[in-house]
Amino acid sequence: MSFSIDDVTRSRITDVYGHVPDVLAEGLQRCFAQSSDATPPAEMWDHRDVVMITYADQIRQEGTSPLDAQRQFLLDHGFDELIRCVHLLPFCPSTSDDGFSVADYLAVDPESGDWDDIARLGERFDLMYDLVLNHSSQKHSWFQGFLQDDPEFADFYATADPYEDLSEVVRPRSLPLLTKFDSASGPRHVWTTFSADQVDLNYSNPRVMLAMLETLVEYARRGARIIRLDAIAFLWKEIGTTCLHLPQTHAAVQLMRRVLDVAVPGTIVLTETNVPHAENISYFGDGTNEAHMVYQFSLPPLLLDAIHSGDTSVIQNWMRSLVLPTDQVTFFNFTASHDGIGVRPAEGILPPERVDRLVEIAKAHGGRIGMRTKPDGSQSPYELNVTYLDAVADRSQVSAEEHAKRFLATQAIMLSMQGVPAVYFHSLVGSPNDIEGMETSNIPRRINRHKYTREELESALAADGSVQNLVAQGYRHLLSVRKQQRAFHPSASQSVLPLPADGLLGFERKLDDDTAVCVLANLSGEPRTIEWELLPSSGSTDVLSNETLSTDAPIAMAPYQVRWLTASSTA
Repeated sequence: MSFSIDDVTRSRITDVYGHVPDVLAEGLQRCFAQSSDATPPAEMWDHRDVVMITYADQIRQEGTSPLDAQRQFLLDHGFDELIRCVHLLPFCPSTSDDGFSVADYLAVDPESGDWDDIARLGERFDLMYDLVLNHSSQKHSWFQGFLQDDPEFADFYATADPYEDLSEVVRPRSLPLLTKFDSASGPRHVWTTFSADQVDLNYSNPRVMLAMLETLVEYARRGARIIRLDAIAFLWKEIGTTCLHLPQTHAAVQLMRRVLDVAVPGTIVLTETNVPHAENISYFGDGTNEAHMVYQFSLPPLLLDAIHSGDTSVIQNWMRSLVLPTDQVTFFNFTASHDGIGVRPAEGILPPERVDRLVEIAKAHGGRIGMRTKPDGSQSPYELNVTYLDAVADRSQVSAEEHAKRFLATQAIMLSMQGVPAVYFHSLVGSPNDIEGMETSNIPRRINRHKYTREELESALAADGSVQNLVAQGYRHLLSVRKQQRAFHPSASQSVLPLPADGLLGFERKLDDDTAVCVLANLSGEPRTIEWELLPSSGSTDVLSNETLSTDAPIAMAPYQVRWLTASSTA
């Protein structure tokens, strides 16, 4: 039996399964038959693209849903002029992990709102959704059918014999890899990579692949410009391997990209792989066939190291190594997200003793350390659970002004690097560590996931001179100036400048001969100067301070100062 799917799609399916299962061919034929004739935009992205990462229930306000409360907050504060895309972290009904244990992929948690709320948000912002595709909640109807031996859900979840050798499997958390469940036919040991409530789907079953491809397309049709493939690296299981980045996993991403290209052209695929840098960027594929964007996971720990060590040689050398395979892909730059600050992406880049120092700094600043179990059974740090604001400085030791300045320096660098910048809501509004939320829940990641009432948030932002007030004002200024700089187009080139590594970092972004910005940063606590001869001829106007510098004297750089130099203030 044959179905009319195109040869490229058939090839992508074959790369995963070795053949084209009828269930996939038939299902994709139905999916493609509903495709629109819309053409993708001429450009996938431009210099105005900034993403804000947030929870659907981030803000609560009496008389309206959290989703609508957040929409109103963003519009009331004019963020529709500063932020192009809103990344809604998982908004489906969920049973744990703050949304990442999905019980129904096609529903909106009524505690947050409904699809109409999301559609209204999408009228003023582009949208980004999460596809939590490695696992579902054990309360999902699929898993309940699996436990009841419903033939429709046979082999829907990954299982293994607990006596098999699973020592090579890479673990992201220090929890049991398998969890025992009672089914209609007896005990079954199900793969649970992230927690006992998050049961891993079995993609060797093509019915599972089809269900998730249909969900992927539905998300795009419901307004997602960008879809984040959560924890994609763990997708395919093969005992005797690390079960990380397997060829079938890369082939699955390529299939997902192809299905979206056909069904909803212009949808951007973003992979989330919190792993060492070389492994992370492998998800670009050949630059045309896999992810459009990958998270720049090495950036957060490297920036944090630079600002604490005063040595910028490591981040300078790393930035020199960054090469995009084609102009069809780009980086997704960030410093903070709903998770902690991953340290695995610093492996092979930062010396181990510098990583250890970051661990100690995070703990000293009120944070916690997430651990993972290595194949030999030992444990090592996986992430720093701390807000990025409180990671850059100990608020008990520095003034509010210096704290905000240190933090905003890291953000100005992130916002100007090659790629699309993503700003976590709590970075945008300067949230401190939520110690109470972490300790009450006994969930370390809650330190960076505080949920506000509208009244509480407005009060915090209005407190003149507070760290939160200074950060919020400073961030608005950065975003306002950034959107005017065409040289910050994701496809503009990036060249690292040969500056001394005693806290200095510089790079030029250049779109064409007439459009360039020279980014200069002093990440040390001491004044520095930079000689003009070390810089390209990008210009002498600092658009951040609205200051035109004299070329007759070295450039003065105050502690934690960042300059964006252009030929004019309207670059």
